[in-house]
Amino acid sequence: MLTYYGFYGQTAVPSAVVWKLCRSYRLRINIIYANDFKSLFIWYAIVWFENIETQFSQEPDLLLGRETPIETARFHYVNGRSLHPPYPQGLQEVLLGMGCFWGAERCFWSLPGVFVTAVGYAGGETKNPLYEEICTGRTGHNEVVRVVYDPAIVTLEGLLVRFWESHDPTQGMRQGNDVGSQYRSGIYLPHAQIAVATETRNVYQQRLAAHGYAEISTEILPMPYFYYAEDYHQQYLAKNPNGYCGLGGTGVRYA
Repeated sequence: MLTYYGFYGQTAVPSAVVWKLCRSYRLRINIIYANDFKSLFIWYAIVWFENIETQFSQEPDLLLGRETPIETARFHYVNGRSLHPPYPQGLQEVLLGMGCFWGAERCFWSLPGVFVTAVGYAGGETKNPLYEEICTGRTGHNEVVRVVYDPAIVTLEGLLVRFWESHDPTQGMRQGNDVGSQYRSGIYLPHAQIAVATETRNVYQQRLAAHGYAEISTEILPMPYFYYAEDYHQQYLAKNPNGYCGLGGTGVRYA
């Protein structure tokens, strides 16, 4: 139940304010300032969620973005294939967030069965975001790598083994030195495959727990819209072999 109180007692709050209070699945609680044209009110949101730890924050306004897609590369720098659909029939895709997408993409582009990879933004609300906007934390997006693969050669489970072993999925809104919601661990895929991803998480959780690691914080969600990142981000570590990579797995093997 949500109850809202102002200086003059209990009152209703516009739906836009409620959206700000409980935006998305993260259920963050905000102090909202609203002007009723008479005076400035501070609305206190008191939220009761059974068995859910709520965190209070003053979250900035969402960036709206733009209607026109940003310019990006047409072809993969490493294998020359098109970064954009349509892809050959029978291929599948998954979006993976595991910290800075430069290193994440390199984990997959040479894996047998992977047709093409691309980096971009997903899981937020801002349309066609720019990298600089992602870094503000005001888009809700995650840095992700799109992996298009042939399931006859590499299975989804096989890709996720690489995913789990290549980063630390217990770090929440960070990965190593990279801190922010855009660096959260996440798996985004067709709804029918969520059970497969969840099972791999459960397996790896047991392995991590045996080595003293905390609970996995990876979000596993249906496939959101994928926005391509700028040209210079695509296959960045192939273009810049000595470039920054903040990935460093736990050292715990999946099996």
